[in-house]
Amino acid sequence: MTAAHENIRSDILVAGAGATGLAAALAFARGGYKTTLAGRIPPPLPGRTVALFESSVRFLDALGALERVRARGCAVEAIHMIDDTDQFLPVPELSLRAREIGLPALGVNVSNDDLVAILLDLCRGRSEIAFVDADIADYEFNGDGAVAILADGRRLQADFIVAADGRNSRARAVAGIDVKEWTYPQIALTMMLRHEFPHENVSTEYHTRSGPFTLVPLPAREDAPNRSSLVWLMSVADARRRLAKPREELEYEIEDFAKSELGAMRIEGDIGQFRMGGMQVSKHATGRLALVGETCHIFPPIGAQGLNLSLRDVADLEDCLASVDLKNPRELSRALARYDRHRRADIGFRTHGVDLLNRSLIIPYLPVDLLRGASFIAMAALGPLRRAVIREGVLPHLVLPRLMRRPAHKPEVAGAPHGRAGLRS
Repeated sequence: MTAAHENIRSDILVAGAGATGLAAALAFARGGYKTTLAGRIPPPLPGRTVALFESSVRFLDALGALERVRARGCAVEAIHMIDDTDQFLPVPELSLRAREIGLPALGVNVSNDDLVAILLDLCRGRSEIAFVDADIADYEFNGDGAVAILADGRRLQADFIVAADGRNSRARAVAGIDVKEWTYPQIALTMMLRHEFPHENVSTEYHTRSGPFTLVPLPAREDAPNRSSLVWLMSVADARRRLAKPREELEYEIEDFAKSELGAMRIEGDIGQFRMGGMQVSKHATGRLALVGETCHIFPPIGAQGLNLSLRDVADLEDCLASVDLKNPRELSRALARYDRHRRADIGFRTHGVDLLNRSLIIPYLPVDLLRGASFIAMAALGPLRRAVIREGVLPHLVLPRLMRRPAHKPEVAGAPHGRAGLRS
């Protein structure tokens, strides 16, 4: 993959070089399209990891990335949910295990920075991909094609544009696609932790009145056999207070929130933070443009749906455009109508579900508490319902594009280390 010094002409232009844009470039290059990838590689994101579920695992396998992702990540074999809201109705703990649906793991948790680096390296190895390391200033759309205009005046011409340029997408704005946005009174703190006891490849999610407190397994290091990532939702005031604390005090507080189940905690590296909000768009494609990733949906990091949904956008779009003549407006219009229909159903279902769960935690309203508690009781007691929920989370039935249908080769799932070397003396 080479930097551009002249005007470039391609079949497909992918705008945005984050994980979603990189995956999109690989998917379309794999499909035989001459592809331009334009954008800046994102800076490191402190403490940020992504839990990629089975459908995303299959997609990464199709792109040739899975072996490297597994080598840098950790298998997630189960999700354990604990209600910590002290609500009126006692709520049982709930475990969702991969073995219940015949899988060795629900997915794999990997550092966001590692995932971007792996996908970028794969893009550099594809001759079908031209990389333009620059921001796009503007766009022109017409009946015959589209043009991305760089700040230095270079013009990137393409038959079609895939916008993966994030929540402030210039492509979306130029295309006139309306956006609905909302905010939550929460901030998420993200960090990586070393802890005393093994995680057993289980992700643990505590549902608190400030939002979820979620520990997700990370791979061992030579000097740290037990590690997890943490996504912790809280009020703005609590975030300020905790970030101002001495690190050791914050580590003790994290240990208390985790009920000391993983023992003593140590924070690795920097702590990340981002404000909670949501976004939906009026349509997911128009003319010679389609939106993927956070260009068309944003919601809180509950249930690890964000990047999984973004990769499903990419795989679905690739599926819809397969065998379509991009120069034929009628063919393209039919394909994009199908894409919009698929994404509206899939994204709408996830967005409303995550929004409802998040609001049910932070608003202490008895009828909502009772409904959430009854849902947990039903899933804990009814195996068929629980298995259906697990399958929907990792292999959605609404849309499963062809690049996500073929099972990946099964890994040898390594067990978590079982040493209990103390971190504090």
